[in-house]
Amino acid sequence: MRKARMGRTVWSAVAAGGAAVVFTGVAAVPAGAAEGGVSFTRVAVNGGKPIVIGVKEEVEVPASFRMTTRLKYDFGPTVLPYRGKLETGDRLYSSVITSDCEVVDKANGVCDFKEWLYVDPRSLDLGNEDAGTWKTAARVFLPGDAYDTDDVNLPLQVKRATRVTVNASPEPVAAGKTITVTGQVTRANWDTHKYQGYAGRTVSLQFKAAGASSYTTVKKATSNSTGSLKTTVKAAGPGTWRWTYYGNSTSGAKSSTGDYVAVR
Repeated sequence: MRKARMGRTVWSAVAAGGAAVVFTGVAAVPAGAAEGGVSFTRVAVNGGKPIVIGVKEEVEVPASFRMTTRLKYDFGPTVLPYRGKLETGDRLYSSVITSDCEVVDKANGVCDFKEWLYVDPRSLDLGNEDAGTWKTAARVFLPGDAYDTDDVNLPLQVKRATRVTVNASPEPVAAGKTITVTGQVTRANWDTHKYQGYAGRTVSLQFKAAGASSYTTVKKATSNSTGSLKTTVKAAGPGTWRWTYYGNSTSGAKSSTGDYVAVR
């Protein structure tokens, strides 16, 4: 069984006189039982887009939510991705920063919060099997080691990052002659912390004519056993070539940089 991912968490709360109090600790489940009396609404994580994670780079995930409670709380609140059981399942974050309360309705204890989740694949026990659908919970810690945790019924897609390269040649080329476009699509392996060739992927070859503002798909190719791509096209005019992989349920979408080819 994989160990639970309990990351370092940073909460910001309002103290007397308006100063900010910052708590840093381990986001383990405290001894107290859930207390109730707190509701979380308007939860949004990463603008509704998948959380795409590579092998080294820390990922910042913005979030926002509204909390309503008349209870006093020590620190928090926070929203967090989880898998498994609500109280004992895995957590997907290395650290969390939550803003101070933006008061909406003081009499009824309504506050809006902004949050930034940080996911560092180098410090988490993250495996390839963890790509897919996660859930979202919200939690606030109360006095006396108590807390309130709610499942907010918001699914999140967590995906392995992909990379795509391109090379179009020859450069320049005569009009009507053949251009060979190669490249490779690779995917983050969270078990080895390396990128590896992603075989059997359908990848779109796209072209943006000189002076145009957008790319158009010209044809498609399938990556081989090492993730390599290769196809040929006729040179109709100058412009930029790229490969685009549109992703799947466990892998993020990605476009290569563009490779400009002059046509003479």
